[in-house]
Amino acid sequence: MTGLVTRQCVTSLWTGGHKAAISRNMTPNDTLDACGLLCPLPVLKLRKRLKSLSIGETITVQADDPAAVIDVPHFCAEAGQELLSATEANGIQTYVIRRTV
Repeated sequence: MTGLVTRQCVTSLWTGGHKAAISRNMTPNDTLDACGLLCPLPVLKLRKRLKSLSIGETITVQADDPAAVIDVPHFCAEAGQELLSATEANGIQTYVIRRTV
C-alpha cells in the first residue's frame, strides 16, 4: 500500500505535522456549517466569514466535502490564518481557525 495518502496524512502535512492543543472551554467566536457544499464553496464562505472577525478571534467550520481536507488547510496556509485543529468524525470534518491577518 505504498503511495496511499490518507486524510490524516494530508492534514498533517498542511498543519506542519503537529496538532495544536485546544482548550475544551475555548468557545469559537463564530461557526460555519459548510456541510452539503462542494469545492470551492466551503473555502469561499470561510474567507468571507473570516473578514467579519477581528484578529485573534476563532471560527469553527464543519464540512463534509472530501476536498475540504486539502482545501481548508491549504487556504489557511496561503492566507496566513492559523489552523488550530482539524478533526474528523462520522464523515464530518471540523476545523478551528484563528484569524491572524
